[in-house]
Amino acid sequence: MKILTLNTHAWAEEDQLNKISQLADFINAHQFDVISMQEVNQSIEESALSAEHLQHFISTDPDAVIKKDNYAHVLLTQLTDTYYWTWVPTHVGFSKYDEGLAILSRTPITASFEEYVSHMRDYSNYRTRKIVGIQTAVEGEATWFVNGHYNWWDDEQEPFKGQWELTESKLAPYLNQPLFIMGDFNNVAEVRGEGYDYIISQGWNDLYTTAEQKDDGATVVKAIAGWADNKRDLRIDYIFSKHPVQAKSSTVVLNGKNGPVVSDHYGVAVEI
Repeated sequence: MKILTLNTHAWAEEDQLNKISQLADFINAHQFDVISMQEVNQSIEESALSAEHLQHFISTDPDAVIKKDNYAHVLLTQLTDTYYWTWVPTHVGFSKYDEGLAILSRTPITASFEEYVSHMRDYSNYRTRKIVGIQTAVEGEATWFVNGHYNWWDDEQEPFKGQWELTESKLAPYLNQPLFIMGDFNNVAEVRGEGYDYIISQGWNDLYTTAEQKDDGATVVKAIAGWADNKRDLRIDYIFSKHPVQAKSSTVVLNGKNGPVVSDHYGVAVEI
């Protein structure tokens, strides 16, 4: 099984359409089974897609309207394989987008959910956060894949610890089956006593640390939004499992070495 997670920085990239095509080519070449994407944006003012364009879309948020320029939809039109998918909006992004979370699966989605993991519910405030999850079959076994994009450890209004505590409570009903959670956690692995250590202390397994083959794991290597003063390489994008898993490999991709740079984050690809 191959999993990819990527913060896409959707519609905020220069030469965005070309970068979507490059990402599509990368996915087509590697045939990922599950793809988790954050900052999947669509223009608030854009018109809605018709039902004929949403044949493989699974509605997780009944109030969500998929617009014509939804980044995930535009990407899907360039993929050679059929992917089942879902998308949920979380908050307004860059003042003009519905910013959300998407998951794509090569196998049919048999169930899905979305939950707030922030105490805040203000759609206009970027601190409002959700997770979205899908259930699909992995070698005949029902498995959950969850996607999230979290706040920083020391955020004054919505610190990470509270959001992770909510995440744990929301995921509890699904832990009777294998479950993976992935995304942009905005907490650096090398910083002790903060978000990464807190996740590990709660019994989660970082597939990077157990992988037989791996690189340095860094997915942010410059100053970006949310890390404006950054001057070092950061590992803040992860794939965790609640059950023990030893991955064959964990590789930073879409970094100019393993695939083209298509976002301000690099991606993480794990093979199990």
